[in-house]
Amino acid sequence: MTTCTAPDHEQRLLTELREDTPASFGAMFLARSARTPEAVAYRRPADDGEWPAQTWGRTAEAVREIAAGLIAHGLRPEDRVAIAATTSVTWIEADFGVMCAGGATTTVYPSSSPEEVEHILTDSGSRFAFAEDAKQRDKVAAHVERVFLFTELDELRARGRAALAGDPELVDRATAAVRPDQLATLIYTSGTTGMPKGVRIEHRAWVYQGLAIQAMGIVRPDDVGYLWLPLSHAFGKALLACQISVGFEFAVDGDTSRIVDRLAEVRPTIMPAVPRIFEKVYAGVRAQVGGGLKGRLFGLAVRAGHGNPLADVLLSKVRARFGGRMRYFISGASALDPGIAAWFGRIGLPIAEGYGLTESCATTVFNRPDDPEYGTVGRPLPGTDVRIAEDGEVMLRGPGMMSGYHGRPGGLVDGWLPTGDIGEITARGSLKITDRKKDLIKTSTGKYVAPSTIEAKFKALCPKVGQVLVHGDKRKFVSALIDLDEGVERTPEVEAEIAACVEELNGRLNPWEAIRKYVILDEHMDVASGLLTPSMKLRRRVAEDRYRSQLDALYA
Repeated sequence: MTTCTAPDHEQRLLTELREDTPASFGAMFLARSARTPEAVAYRRPADDGEWPAQTWGRTAEAVREIAAGLIAHGLRPEDRVAIAATTSVTWIEADFGVMCAGGATTTVYPSSSPEEVEHILTDSGSRFAFAEDAKQRDKVAAHVERVFLFTELDELRARGRAALAGDPELVDRATAAVRPDQLATLIYTSGTTGMPKGVRIEHRAWVYQGLAIQAMGIVRPDDVGYLWLPLSHAFGKALLACQISVGFEFAVDGDTSRIVDRLAEVRPTIMPAVPRIFEKVYAGVRAQVGGGLKGRLFGLAVRAGHGNPLADVLLSKVRARFGGRMRYFISGASALDPGIAAWFGRIGLPIAEGYGLTESCATTVFNRPDDPEYGTVGRPLPGTDVRIAEDGEVMLRGPGMMSGYHGRPGGLVDGWLPTGDIGEITARGSLKITDRKKDLIKTSTGKYVAPSTIEAKFKALCPKVGQVLVHGDKRKFVSALIDLDEGVERTPEVEAEIAACVEELNGRLNPWEAIRKYVILDEHMDVASGLLTPSMKLRRRVAEDRYRSQLDALYA
């Protein structure tokens, strides 16, 4: 099997939903706000630990005022406006303010270096910028005409109110003038091999994303989502499209250091996350229960699974960590070990793993949470097609694809997006990703090794590990660079634990995949070191070049 599509009933429902398709993402937001003005749209954390509600109507009020303020400042159709900030409700209001005014948002990771910010703003031709604070303002100010600080939005909104007082239809006309094929968002790719390039995403793509996820039937209007992922990433924006289409509420906070505390406060029913969150929970629970009688009892409970009365007594404590109401998680951005996904499913916290690229609006293929096929990323969204090329590369086609790269060649080939990933279609019609096409290792003995699969397995096994890089292209055997997790000190005991985990991992691998030698690094492979992208992808070639002498020594 070399192709896969969504189930027929989802395709039919999408066709019905698209009969009344909004022309733009901004129009979609305003239509949602008009339909359910008194329903809760967002919650944001207050200093007292409460999460006050903000309705769709109040959000639309903020968006209209920001949009009118931007128009009063001279914003023209498809003018780019950058947002350099962490995830927040204000980020969302600014984004839709830009789009309802007819402009296009350029997303900027707040962790981006000044050099990266200069490249993004210059390449995109952004005229204005929103900045979260003085630090972000200082990075963007020299490259745009005007900066609006989040802390000073009252002034912009006041100007917008004055403009609307003189012309109440100002924003409605601007939004109505936006075409489906007009630029909505410029998202710069992670740049694992160099400076990032801008991905042009049109309004029609975001509208499609929202309607297609709604047609899948996996989210409900009464759901409560917890949104902490960066809105600078396509995954975050796709989640907003889904929320607006269905109408559920999001508790929004980009402070990643408070995720565990926030879960108890928000008590979400769905939460998007990245594999590292699940790896840490899994490893932490294993370390906590340990061996002996306690460990054996917990293992029996997991095997019995959610729904078994005795097992639920033990498993409920794990579920309580996530607020006690979680229906399922959404996992994306990188590969999740299938063993971890199955473990979470057995304890009553299913993970719906998905797949996509910035170029395809991120959520392109998706495991349905009520019937996941672990080890795969599921089936495409309705309306999207997947095929496997002759060389094994995954190809995507559908309304959610980008229109192209900003000011650069490349992109779709006869309507198909080459993903750069290698994959296969299972008997159930699900897509299974093997590895990045350019990352596949071929040892000097002629054996192929998929490094990301081994890295995911190792991080699942070892709670002390932060990042892992599997190396071995054109080498005699496979080796690894191992980075200890934040807060873990390198001691003889920790080194022994790492060695035991490597041995256990090798027992689960083919002989040619086994990690024969490794280096424990004395520094972190993180965003600050330049070895992780802002979306937490490993800059593999950069890391290999930086640690070339240590790697070469392993083969001496």
